[in-house]
Amino acid sequence: MTTTIDTIRDDFSFLDDWEDRYRYVIDLGNGLPPYPEEYRDGVHKVPGCVSQVWLHASHGEGPDPVIEFVGDSDAHIVRGLVAIMIAFFSGRRASEISAADAEGLLRELGLDEHLTPQRANGLRSMIGRIRQEADRALAEPAS
Repeated sequence: MTTTIDTIRDDFSFLDDWEDRYRYVIDLGNGLPPYPEEYRDGVHKVPGCVSQVWLHASHGEGPDPVIEFVGDSDAHIVRGLVAIMIAFFSGRRASEISAADAEGLLRELGLDEHLTPQRANGLRSMIGRIRQEADRALAEPAS
């Protein structure tokens, strides 16, 4: 996926209608690279999501590694939300991920007001899992 979070912010600002925004979110999900089958398991499944969501993190070594995320969902809109979270978090250092204001991003994009309670809870679960990965990477002894 090559769409940056800045591009997503800009695109959202041009879309006034929520039907158009939902279509855009679905398009973002369709742009995700294929999710590796070996990570489509219980270890990588994000609990708390009504739809099935899988998330895999990989990172380098060091006290504050850069973390890359890949993800997928079996639901179109949720897959788009996965794409937004990957654009926001992936490629950042673990400390940046821990400190990033994902809730502020959701407010900025209007997603906090326009998602069903179930999707919003699932999105919070996804953010929680991403932060857990960052915290785990920060807690690992430096090599």
